[in-house]
Formats: sequence, structure tokens, C-alpha cells
Amino acid sequence: MTTPAQSLPAWMYTDPAFFARERETIFRTAWQPVCHLNDVPRAGDYQTLDFLGEQVVTLRGDDGEVRSFHNACRHRASRLADGTHGNCGHRLVCPYHAWSYGLDGRLVRVPPWQGFEDLDLDAHGLKPVEQEVYLGFVFVRFAPGLPSVAEMMAPYTAELAPHCPADLQPQGRVTLRPRPVNWKNISDNYSDTLHIPVAHPGLTRLFGASYGIEAMPWVDKMWGDVGEAPSANWSERGYQALLPAFDHLEGRARRRWNYYKLWPNIAFDVYPDQIDFMQFIPISATETLIREIAYVRPDARREARAARYLNWRINRQVNAEDTVLIKRVQDGMASSGYVSGPLGPSEVGLRAFAEKLTRMIPEAAAA
Repeated sequence: MTTPAQSLPAWMYTDPAFFARERETIFRTAWQPVCHLNDVPRAGDYQTLDFLGEQVVTLRGDDGEVRSFHNACRHRASRLADGTHGNCGHRLVCPYHAWSYGLDGRLVRVPPWQGFEDLDLDAHGLKPVEQEVYLGFVFVRFAPGLPSVAEMMAPYTAELAPHCPADLQPQGRVTLRPRPVNWKNISDNYSDTLHIPVAHPGLTRLFGASYGIEAMPWVDKMWGDVGEAPSANWSERGYQALLPAFDHLEGRARRRWNYYKLWPNIAFDVYPDQIDFMQFIPISATETLIREIAYVRPDARREARAARYLNWRINRQVNAEDTVLIKRVQDGMASSGYVSGPLGPSEVGLRAFAEKLTRMIPEAAAA
């Protein structure tokens, strides 16, 4: 009898020392989305990201270029841009000592009374953060290591492109949802197909038996086709009826919900009517912040607005169900009665995740 593959051991979901190892080994090299190009449409518009002690500001320059920098003054490290977003005009001015930076990161002025007449301004510009723009989304990372986002997402770029036109617009603002769980539990749950028919009755009504999963080297994909047989739930039934209105897609894509999880902590939910992105930001071994926002194609039709509202209602319930599920799992990870569990043949996402993690942190494989 073949021994089944095993899930990661429970201690990796609670141990502070292992979390510290993940911070340095996994997350410094991992690409993190800050925003979409259309979140910063005008010169001086900025978006910020706080991630494991790093602070990033992404801003649009006077020349139209979008750049990302460490959000820290080169004088005494004061945070420069406040809040999650804003507009700084044509200069980013430090609120501590009034050092002034151009939108391209150059240090352009130090108050003359501070005694820095001989300071080399060119050598004290803002420190850039490595940046990549993929299908309009701005990603950053803090150390090299992984392939580019484009390389990692290559298996799915062709099918994603119709959902990501140049004029894709943010729907609302970034929301932050704290969860008292390890980041891997959220990631595992996202790629887990076995719980769909058990714990998500709404998705089961919508998808029937069409839910599928596959794992590529750096990204998992899950999908389900929204059926045409009317659901007994009014939100789902209304959404089913409105889907044919989105004719920028062809064939099966017009009724398909696709879910993509990019290693290690990024999720894109891609619907005919909108795109949601979620970021599982690790805070500690048992705390995670879910950062999310939706993007939509410009479409003022009532049908489009109604579909997006119904989508929100359906997924609000799914999120509520998942919140309970992942907390139950996190609680169980502390039990002395659980060490690790077998992985079934369809749990390809969880298997691929465990393989990547143990490849990057070899001592985890010997645990």
C-alpha cells in the first residue's frame, strides 16, 4: 500500500522561530502587490504598503512614470507618505525636518538653516524598491530570488489578459481584515477543494460538480462554472441571469469563476464582472492581515452594477464561512492530538505548497 503524502506539521503554524525563518527566507524574495497603475492616475498620487517591517510608497511622477521607494526619509528615517493613499503634490516632504524629494525620488532640497551645505543631494535620494508591473498591477519585492511575476504567472497570462484592460479601475478602497491565524492556514484553505461541497453551500449551488484545481510551479488555479439551472437563493439566481451581459469574454469564460494563488501569499479571484485581489500579510506566527480590493472594467450599465452587488453578497457569505473554518483549523494546530495529516489525490495545491516551502527551508523537510 502506498503511503499518502503528508501535510505540513502543526508546529509550523504556531512556532515563532519558524515564522522568523519564513520572514527572511520566503517573504523577502516574494513579490507583493501594492496597487494598480490606475490607483495612481495623476502626478503625486501615491499608494503605500506596510509589509513585515518594510514600508513602501508607490507614486506617479511628473513624467507619468510609476515608481516605488522605501517610505523612509534618508535623514532620520521618518515615514514620508501617510495613510494608505493620497496625493503629495509635486514634492514628497518629510514632516520631521522638511527634507524635500521629487516624485522621481531625488532629494531636491534641504532647509538651508540646517547646516547641510556640503551634502551631496544626488547621493541621498529615496531608496528604490525593486518593482514589476504585470497586467497593470504594481508588484514590489525586497530581495532577489524568485522569477519575475510574468514568468511565474506565464501559464495563465493569456486567459487573464481579457480581464485586465488598460482602463481597469479600482472598486472602492483597500480593506484590511485581521485574522487570528497563521498565514499558511489562509493559503491552505484557498487551495483546498475538498471543503467546497461540505462548507460552502452557495458555491456548490452555483458550480455543481464543475469545481476543479491544478498546480503549476508557482501558481495554483481553481475554477468553477456558474450553472444555468436557477439557484434557490435569490442572490445567486439573479447573478446567474446577469452573467451573459459581459460580452468582452468568449465561450466558457463568460460563466467561469477563476481563482489564482501566486506563491506564497497572493490570491486573484477573477470573475466575468470584476477582479478581486487578496494578500495574506503575515503579522506573527498566529496573526495575519488580509488586504484586499476589487477592480472592474468601466461599465455604467445597471446590469453590471447589479452583478457586482450580487457577487459581493455571495462572496461575503463565502468569506464568513471561511473565517470560521480557518479559525477552527488554527485552534486544532495547538492540539497534542494532531501532528500532520494525509493529503488526498485531489489536494494538489496543498502538496505543491508544502514542496515549495520545504525546498526553500530545507530543515522543514526533516521536521
